[in-house]
Amino acid sequence: MMLLIGPLLPVPAPQPVMDALTSAQVTTTAGQADGFQLTFALSDKSMLNRVLLPVGYFDPGIRVILLVVLGGLPTVLIDGIITRQDVAPSDTPGASTLTITGEDLSVLMGMDVKYVCYPGLPAEGVVAAICAQYAPYGIIPAPVPPALLDVPDPIEQIPVQSGTDLDHLRILAQQAGYVFFIQPGPLPGASIAYWGPEVRVGVPQPALNVNMDAETNVESLSFSYDGLARKQLTITIQEPITGLIIPIPVPDISILRPPLAARPAVTLKHAPLPNTANLNPVQAALMGLGQSISDSDAVTGQGTLDVLRYGNILKARQLVSVRGAGLSYDGFYYVTSVTHTIKRGEYKQNFQLARDGVVSLSPVVPT
Repeated sequence: MMLLIGPLLPVPAPQPVMDALTSAQVTTTAGQADGFQLTFALSDKSMLNRVLLPVGYFDPGIRVILLVVLGGLPTVLIDGIITRQDVAPSDTPGASTLTITGEDLSVLMGMDVKYVCYPGLPAEGVVAAICAQYAPYGIIPAPVPPALLDVPDPIEQIPVQSGTDLDHLRILAQQAGYVFFIQPGPLPGASIAYWGPEVRVGVPQPALNVNMDAETNVESLSFSYDGLARKQLTITIQEPITGLIIPIPVPDISILRPPLAARPAVTLKHAPLPNTANLNPVQAALMGLGQSISDSDAVTGQGTLDVLRYGNILKARQLVSVRGAGLSYDGFYYVTSVTHTIKRGEYKQNFQLARDGVVSLSPVVPT
């Protein structure tokens, strides 16, 4: 494990800091900001207490990069900003601790309220303009144009940002049925600001094996099927001649999010698409597609694994295959959340999985 700390361009932490580090926890969740927490042993005569804390080495606003090397390949777990510092003194020798907590670089985008106009710019252009302001932190904008083109006419409408950059990016993502997050890496000090559809295609990660004797590589794994999770949304339109109100079901179809199960979950709930009064038909359609897709995951899984036994680092926002859970729950899943817990001689992960139904689409689950 490597730790880099610094105001703008982090540098490797000195050896006394690494020696005092007792545990590190990083959480990555789809649809939310990533977070981290580092715990250090503290003593009255330690360098951390006498020098680094007084000079502001761990102050809020300091940048932190945490990466691990597994099998000779480095993986950046978090590139973020310290937001909180906690010191817990103790009379027991060796029990005093320093804990620093923080979030990924998106927290920088939520600091200042702004009032900015973007005449004639589509949503992806606005996203690129906002993210370009954070280039000094190594953030590279990666907006994906929506499936339906919506360029506002400056004569009729001028998009206005009234809030923080982060709030505006999330509003634009919601209106387009997209997600926004900052993916750290692949190199330390670089990150990708992704604004686009939630991608559930690609090469799956190595399989999670359960109930397979010597091939089992997870410590625990369980599944839940929530019959009330799936929701059928409708968009209401008014027929201009008769004035009749016509509800139109929104399909949960996406090229980048194909079904992961052969038997989709049954839809028991129906509801109109909310907050569409001020949207044009294109915006309402995009928002409806995105919302219906996000409400389609009725099957979830949760478990823990030892990274050394698994042989890889399980990553959130990607696919993974499951084997040994039975015909209904084997197959491909989307990893919605991963929490990395690292201590001396130990690296474990808690994870959560999701998909749209039961029974694998593939007769053979890859390893």
